[in-house]
Amino acid sequence: MFYFLLLLIFSSCQNASVSDESKAIAPDPWAKMNEILAAIQPPVFPDKTFDITAYGAKPDGKTDCLPALKKAIEACNAAGGGKVLVPAGEYLVNGPIHLKSNVNLHVAEGATVKFSTNPKHYLPVVMTRWEAAECYNYSPLIYAYQQENIAITGTGTLDGQADNEHWWNWVDKEEYGWKPGMPSQADDHSRPKLVDWNTREVPVEERILGEGAYLRPNFLQPYDCKNVLIDGVTIRNSPMWVVHPVLCENVTIQNVKVISHGPNSDGCDPESCKNVLIKNCYFDTGDDCIALKSGRNQDGRRINRPIENVVIQGCEMKDGHGGVVIGSEVSGGARNIFAEDCIMDSPNLDRALRVKTNKTRGGVIENLYFRNIKVGEVKEAVLRVNMRYMMLSDSTQMFMPTVQNIYVENVTSEKSKYGILIEGYDSENPVRNVFLKNCKFDGAEKGDKITHGTGLSFENYYLNGQLVESPAKAN
Repeated sequence: MFYFLLLLIFSSCQNASVSDESKAIAPDPWAKMNEILAAIQPPVFPDKTFDITAYGAKPDGKTDCLPALKKAIEACNAAGGGKVLVPAGEYLVNGPIHLKSNVNLHVAEGATVKFSTNPKHYLPVVMTRWEAAECYNYSPLIYAYQQENIAITGTGTLDGQADNEHWWNWVDKEEYGWKPGMPSQADDHSRPKLVDWNTREVPVEERILGEGAYLRPNFLQPYDCKNVLIDGVTIRNSPMWVVHPVLCENVTIQNVKVISHGPNSDGCDPESCKNVLIKNCYFDTGDDCIALKSGRNQDGRRINRPIENVVIQGCEMKDGHGGVVIGSEVSGGARNIFAEDCIMDSPNLDRALRVKTNKTRGGVIENLYFRNIKVGEVKEAVLRVNMRYMMLSDSTQMFMPTVQNIYVENVTSEKSKYGILIEGYDSENPVRNVFLKNCKFDGAEKGDKITHGTGLSFENYYLNGQLVESPAKAN
């Protein structure tokens, strides 16, 4: 009966901005997940090994091993592909590692790659996205541009060495080491400048940042790549977002451990990607653990590449602003997002499941499925949907987003401020079609709070031990 109701309400949505896909939801909405998983295939590499110590790398933690890494990557690529091996030991690299097609960078057990904290080492600038706006900025610490069949594997460690004396203190907050008179990302108005360039659709080739702009690079960014694998590594202390695939297709991120408590240290931010698997990963971060994005405002609408067909399985989330998050820079849309069998528990985890957007973003966020998730403690809400998320200087433009079709099954929690916290924009632009089935939220101090939500349906939903009936409409 519940699935029939789900099908009936979904198929009745006639909003003109809604994709055709949302008008024909399968009777079993999870069947789509199996199709996505079948389409995701990690790359396979030739059985050839290129040991970086053979190219001059020394595991002493002092010698710059970047030249050796570059030579090994070039040789591996020229030979048709294989494994670039970083054996046990400590390796310093004074600059970014740029991967090439058919190269598997394998960081072996006992190996640690430490990245320089000198910003000059990450020049010249490269094509990137900074907070989901296109620009040329410092190279990410590990970067690939328009490559195919690339991987970072092994059980070793990648350490960005960011801290309150390096990278993080560019954010003008004293908690991250900044003091009055020190440079920051506010200098030269770099962040609002980039937002303004985006709003005015300044050609991307003119959006040159880098030195003097104080916009921190991401850690790991494959950009416009196909067939990407990130498997097994531990990643620590990133300048900013940690794992950030952009415009990629066929991406597998599994068995990865992310520990980074700096500003904007999102754990994993697939952006405008298609067919993504995030499996058996651990996140302990200073921002969202997993945040799905598709471009900021004008850039997101212009490029028009949604984040779609994402499967999240078996992950553990500790500290962070949100466990599984959609937004806020999601102007290209988000659809077909599945998360299951995850554990989220920390007094420093703000929310478990989160959607965030605002009236300047636009885009359609739809078909979000969550099941079999165990939440211990979160600060704010188990399910948080916010269409009034904070805006910066681009608030003069009006592009109202659509948020609809959120399905939550067999999710439990033990302690939070709210169970459900929904804030649609207004009565004409509500959050539409939220379904809860077999959910139990205990210890919710303030219960549920729903403003401007419509099409809500509850089946066996218990809040603080009491069965909650479906609201016909909440405004």
